[in-house]
Amino acid sequence: MNKPAQRTMDIVQASLAKRYARERRFRRLGLFAVCMGLLFVSILFLDIFFKGYTAFEQTYVRLQIDYDESVIDPKGERIADEMAFVDFSALVKASLREMYPEVSERKMKRDLYRLVSPSASQVLRQRVQENPDVIGSRETLWVLAGDDVDMLQKGHIDRNVPESERRVKDHTLAWVDRLEAQGAIEKRFNSGFFLNGDSRQPEQAGIAGALMGSFYTLMLTLLFSFPIGVGSAIYLEEFAPRNRLTDLIEVNINNLAAVPSIIFGLLGLAMFINFFGVPRSTPLIGALVLTLMTLPTIIIASRSALKSVPPSIREGALGVGASPLQTQFHHVLPLAMPGMLTGTIIGMAQALGETAPLLMIGMIAFIVDIPQGITDPATVLPVQIFLWADSPERGFVERTSAAIMVLLAFLIAMNLTAILLRKRFERRW
Repeated sequence: MNKPAQRTMDIVQASLAKRYARERRFRRLGLFAVCMGLLFVSILFLDIFFKGYTAFEQTYVRLQIDYDESVIDPKGERIADEMAFVDFSALVKASLREMYPEVSERKMKRDLYRLVSPSASQVLRQRVQENPDVIGSRETLWVLAGDDVDMLQKGHIDRNVPESERRVKDHTLAWVDRLEAQGAIEKRFNSGFFLNGDSRQPEQAGIAGALMGSFYTLMLTLLFSFPIGVGSAIYLEEFAPRNRLTDLIEVNINNLAAVPSIIFGLLGLAMFINFFGVPRSTPLIGALVLTLMTLPTIIIASRSALKSVPPSIREGALGVGASPLQTQFHHVLPLAMPGMLTGTIIGMAQALGETAPLLMIGMIAFIVDIPQGITDPATVLPVQIFLWADSPERGFVERTSAAIMVLLAFLIAMNLTAILLRKRFERRW
């Protein structure tokens, strides 16, 4: 081999070594970026978990309730409607004063009454209305503890800091310690978090109303968006003529997928509420707005699924005498349906996590009652999280994180369903 050829080979080898080194550095950089992303996501999830897992437990206090007939039904008529207006909180306060007879100052009495939740009186009212025979008797009843006591028992309030730096005073700590010594305070699974509606009191607040609102809204969104989206995709991909009008429609569909979601909220406010008069703050108006937002995603995914079907399927169906409509609905659509369902589920997951457009149509209202239909006032889970995150009480912090955990579980389940559907029904050509 002559010298020029040898010199050329040396240059090539040197350049190859440099390129391989750059490739190795790029791979390490990409691996580092992935690891950092996973690290930050893990930190986020762990922070949410450790702030929110305590919301799945709730502290209860045992009381000895004396159903004093002179307070509940002094006339002895046992009229349920009149009992609904009885001050049952007086019975709760009497039970607490009996447990701590040494408490006499007015300020300390107010702290004493905060050992239990204001919902205790509602529990007594319901108990008496369901069974009037308890009037005049005495029974043991477990009621919700107050928010501060609940946070203390869960370790969110540090006992070791000076009294001036914590919400719970020293005498309250002593009362709670006495309850623990008597076995009159314990933590249980917080079923109310899943069964109750929203409340001003953290210990009573639950996500049942938001869950039902999300359920009605998503079901209506699916009912509206899926047939419209699939029908639009079939027409644009298979039947529409190729001209400037269809090109303009395609460009607008692609652009709508990138429009900020709050714009759809403004559109819903202007058109559906102000012009058409759809009831405000209901799952119906929420579904209409989210349908507009998810349609571009469903149409784009459905068109991609239709494009993935080989032309030979269409040609074979037409060759044996099928009409164009039969070809689409009997041959092409069944093969494209897995991709369409995947795109629809992803669109529904996007709709489940949206907050901004729903704020514009009034679904931020404080809703206590659980909605029973699509025209009842309602809120959704992301908006409920937004409302709780803005509350100053420590009890709402854990409920905010717990609600985020529930929302993430639904989103992960929906995305996992989309992946499984694609893997199960996808066909390779």
